[in-house]
Amino acid sequence: MKFGVLVFPGSNCDHDTYNVFRSVLQQPVTFLWHASADLQDCDAILVPGGFAYGDYLRTGALARFAPVMASVQKFAAAGGPVMGICNGFQILCEAGLLPGALLRNQNQRYICREVHLRAETADSPFTSLLTKGEVLRMPIGHMEGNYFCDADALALLQRDDRIAFRYCDAEGATTAGANPNGSLDNIAGILGEGRNVLGMMPHPDRSSEALLGSADGLRLFASLASTLTQA
Repeated sequence: MKFGVLVFPGSNCDHDTYNVFRSVLQQPVTFLWHASADLQDCDAILVPGGFAYGDYLRTGALARFAPVMASVQKFAAAGGPVMGICNGFQILCEAGLLPGALLRNQNQRYICREVHLRAETADSPFTSLLTKGEVLRMPIGHMEGNYFCDADALALLQRDDRIAFRYCDAEGATTAGANPNGSLDNIAGILGEGRNVLGMMPHPDRSSEALLGSADGLRLFASLASTLTQA
């Protein structure tokens, strides 16, 4: 079992994600350079946060054309697990691996703070160790985190249990006040059609050790490792 962390010019959470697997979970992990199409026989791909290609044009738009992304698309189509965090979520939407888009925050400002999010499903490689309805605490740090999709896409996400996380308050209520960026239906993370692709704006990589203020994020990475072990 080996995990691969993509590295684009402008990635700034690649080492955070790498550290979770190598130092915390003690699993084999390697960096995957954006200009290479070689996924090095990795069993799961992590698309980290940051500002890939400086967010020129729009977030994720240039990274979508990187040679490594063609391989990631094939990997995902074959059922391989792919997880995109923050900028990684934006890239996966641009690459067509997830529906919708991440728009500028409703308040037109960069937001960096802790939020609560509610696990909406345990039926995925990334949430298998979670309980539906439980509340997690993680940080966010984004300018374009306002998730949007059309009515038909939203209906499919809801019907197929593909909304992975929603923003909520500490008690688990998905109120407007608990929504930090204006995301449609309080969406904080979604799954692809095959349930093997996850995109989320909150940072589990920045909340995987108690010294960071929360270790809730570790459970997502542990879920992925557990799923691969059982495969």
